[in-house]
Amino acid sequence: MKKSVRLYIGGVVQGVFFRAFIKENAERYDVKGFVRNLEDGRIEIFLEGKPEDVDKMIGLAKKGPKHSQIKNVEVKDEKFQDFKSFKVLHI
Repeated sequence: MKKSVRLYIGGVVQGVFFRAFIKENAERYDVKGFVRNLEDGRIEIFLEGKPEDVDKMIGLAKKGPKHSQIKNVEVKDEKFQDFKSFKVLHI
């Protein structure tokens, strides 16, 4: 069984290597999906994979990389989309 979620992360999350941090860990845990900056200053992350690996990624996203300051995290369950890799998307 696979789990899919979409996260919106607010705070100081752009310009602190957040996307690279998420991609590196997604590859480590074999989680697929994407991460991207949003125009309103938040980060959007779509994760899918084994439930325990997705949960690890949610925990990492709530902490963020060293210089990030997470103010709020919104997590929404999503329909499985069968991504084949994890990508950093650009607006």
